[in-house]
Order: sequence, then structure tokens, then C-alpha cells
Amino acid sequence: MGQRRLFADNATKLGINLTDIDMAVVSHGHYDHCGGLRTFLELNDKAKVYISPYAFEPHYSLREDGLKYIGIDRELERNDRLEFCTDKTRIDNDIALFSGADGDCLKPTGNRLLFGPEKNVNDDFRHEQSLIVREGKKTVLFAGCAHSGIVNIMRKGMQVASCPFTHVFAGMHLVKNGLTKASEAEFIHALAEKLLAHTGCRYFTMHCTGTAQYEILAKEMGKAISYMGCGDAIEL
Repeated sequence: MGQRRLFADNATKLGINLTDIDMAVVSHGHYDHCGGLRTFLELNDKAKVYISPYAFEPHYSLREDGLKYIGIDRELERNDRLEFCTDKTRIDNDIALFSGADGDCLKPTGNRLLFGPEKNVNDDFRHEQSLIVREGKKTVLFAGCAHSGIVNIMRKGMQVASCPFTHVFAGMHLVKNGLTKASEAEFIHALAEKLLAHTGCRYFTMHCTGTAQYEILAKEMGKAISYMGCGDAIEL
């Protein structure tokens, strides 16, 4: 839902009526993914919003001038349309949410700059959840920023779905990685190898992956991966 109400203005430009939405999902408790939650709840009076109970804990980002609060407006926590999710939440036969992706395989090094709920403790991202949608022969993963590592998230998601993914939509948080160019290229090469091992899976990435980092990924992955910008639509 973006940093503020701009997502609602964009929806209008795209011809999307937010009052018609009957379900919404918040991926994690960072303001750039849920800053428009209040606006959504004001514009839409019926949709349930699926969110982790940990999303309302304090979250911080380390900037040049110190820690900045990047969490949700905590006044919204009492809204009766919020549905607090467990580590596995099945919405219906074809839609499920999960969190708690285990493993340390290629976790984004940019996580070193993110803290919470205590200011002196690195975020463990227990507030991050991912969405699985199944339709016909397609099983699709939506993974927010993939702070827990897209490889780890895919592994957990396939256990929940009991099948491989045909499509993955995810930011991969490769920006602000603090790596040298050589180390960054090595990290992205290893990531591309892991993703390509899922033969037949098509990837769409955006946002915190970073355009420069995406270019490296694209050279490795070819037509298996594409970049999405605001307003793009993908028909599967």
C-alpha cells in the first residue's frame, strides 16, 4: 500500500476501484509497504486485511543521521477488519499466507541496517509474510521484499503449497548491500544459480531489488526474469 495515499491515486489512474476490493494483504511492517493502510481502510469499508501480529512492533532503519522509525501507524492495530495471521494461514483452497522462512541461504546483506523491535537488535523479520495463489496449473508466490531471503522463502512456500512455483513476484532487497562490486557480483551469481535451479519458474522482480542489481541478475537469468515498474500489469 505504499508510503502514503499515492497508491490510491495510482489505482484511480489505472481504473481500479478500491471500494470493490474484498481482501488485502500486508507483506511486512515497513512504512513503504503499509503507509497507505489508513487510506485503504477509509476508502474501503468491507475488505479484510491480512497482516502479521508482529507487523505493529517498532521497526527502524539505520541512516546516516541515525535510526529512523519505519514502522506502521500503531493506532491502526485496533481496527476490527485486521486479520492477524499465524505462520500458516489458509484463506481458502487456493490462497494461503505463510511466514517464518527458515534458513540463511543468501539472505540480503542490506538487512544489517534494519532493526526491531529493539533499537539495538537486528530485525529477524518474523513480521514478514508471503502469499501463495493457485489457479489451474499455476502456483504463484508473492514475496514482498524477501528480507528472509527469496531462496529460503521459496523453500518454505513450496512446503506449504505442496508443489513447485510456476511464477514468483518479489523484491529481493539487493540494494544497500554494503558489498564490493566483486562480492556483489558473486552474491548475485549465486542467487541466479539457485533461482534457475527451479526449472520452469518465471520471475518478476521490482522495488528493492535495485535496477543495477537487476541488470546483473538479468545477464545471468535471461528470459527467466523480468523487471516490473509502477503501473505494469502481468497477465499469466
